Amino acid sequence: MGIIVNQSVKGTIYTYAGVILGFVTTGILLPRIYSTEQVGLLKILVAYSSLVAQFGTLGFNGVTIRLFPFFKDAKSGHHGFLPLAILTGIVGFLLTLGLYLIFKNWFFEFCSQKSPLLVEYLDPLIILIFFQIFFILLDGYYTALLNSIHGTFLREVFQRVLIVIGIALFYFDLIDFHQFVFGYIGAMSVPTIFIAFTLIKEKQFTLKADFSYLKKPLLNSIGLMALFSIINGLSVLIIQTVDTIMVNGMIGLSATGVYSVCFFFGLFVSLPARAILKIANIVSAVAWKNNDLNMIRNIYEKSCITLFIIGVFMFLGLWVNIDNIFKILGPDYIAGKWVIFFIGLGNLIDMTTGANSSILGASPNYKVQTLFLIVLVISLISTNLLLIPSIGITGAAIGGAISLTVLNLLRFLYLWYKFKLQPFNSKFILIAAIGIMAYYITTFIPILPEFILDILIRSSVLTILFALPIYFLKISPDINDKANDFLIMLKIIK
Repeated sequence: MGIIVNQSVKGTIYTYAGVILGFVTTGILLPRIYSTEQVGLLKILVAYSSLVAQFGTLGFNGVTIRLFPFFKDAKSGHHGFLPLAILTGIVGFLLTLGLYLIFKNWFFEFCSQKSPLLVEYLDPLIILIFFQIFFILLDGYYTALLNSIHGTFLREVFQRVLIVIGIALFYFDLIDFHQFVFGYIGAMSVPTIFIAFTLIKEKQFTLKADFSYLKKPLLNSIGLMALFSIINGLSVLIIQTVDTIMVNGMIGLSATGVYSVCFFFGLFVSLPARAILKIANIVSAVAWKNNDLNMIRNIYEKSCITLFIIGVFMFLGLWVNIDNIFKILGPDYIAGKWVIFFIGLGNLIDMTTGANSSILGASPNYKVQTLFLIVLVISLISTNLLLIPSIGITGAAIGGAISLTVLNLLRFLYLWYKFKLQPFNSKFILIAAIGIMAYYITTFIPILPEFILDILIRSSVLTILFALPIYFLKISPDINDKANDFLIMLKIIK
């Protein structure tokens, strides 16, 4: 247990360090240094490589999570599990490469219409996909050996530091944009090399196969798990990348750059939920194992009220400073104003339904999650096809908000019907009323010429107007407990 707690703490630190670095790069440096088309190129390279690499693993990352304990045996080299993973990655990459070569001419023609700059980098994209495939496989293997933080550090921190260095070299005219793009691809590829060297150094990298261990029942389990993992993994990646890909295909790279940067700001609403939901995953699994429906109900109700309070506060804080955000981004990004609103709103709706995904995913009916994810993918693609041609990048954001609403409505109705779980009460209306009042009063603050000072004052007033009623009305015991701990630490209360 000690090693798990230790790695969880370090992993959380690396994740939040990555969030800060991500804000510096995506929120400040990229919009100020590069054109919207150049930013769009970088984001679409990431979107395509992530999506294709997920397919290229052939679902083996899911096999690692579920079935590695059946292979685990240090003396035998884990019965050739790593060679099996590498062989799967090679097959997946060759399959991906073959499909690329077959459809290459069509894809070049498709990209040249809206995104001619992307055509120059489609071949190097294959290199990035190769390294992405093997990072997923090697990091999954290393995590299964109870070393989860190394991959987190490489992806969340080290990779982003390399990107910042590349941006600095470009800014001071030491490299041109073409060289920067190759450096960007290199920065995203290097973590794979580092994790491979780490495995070799720790003598966990063995290529000795043990095909005799792969009996028919185990092979059947691997096949089913891989298939299930491909569907789930691709669904999640499509959800994360389809709007960027469709904006690029239907409008172009410049619009993709604006959309991806503004999407990043809208995503801020949901960042605090990560830590809570990570804990909810573990607690929900234990509760279902013990068939403790009362504990599950408690998790559901508390997570909904807590995340709704946090989500409302983050969303209002974002929107009350919307004009200041575009002073940071610059006038080229003003077309993304409503992208921030609807992406933020979609994430607020997602937070309002609390740990529904964790509860459903840990339940005996976990397979229904796959069905809901497929519905979400269909909804995203359909709404994007309908709305992007008529209202551009705002349409993609509205489509995302609608699709998240549909997904969470399905989860809510299923948990209500199947397990009689219903977490909502009059407190939610009270929280919404407090939030609207706090926002309305804050809008009367005159705009200050110095935007940093304006952000500080506006955010402080909103915090006081929203937080004090929430605290004194004791709407969420969990939030009050944390607030009291903080006040005791400051010696304001005893």
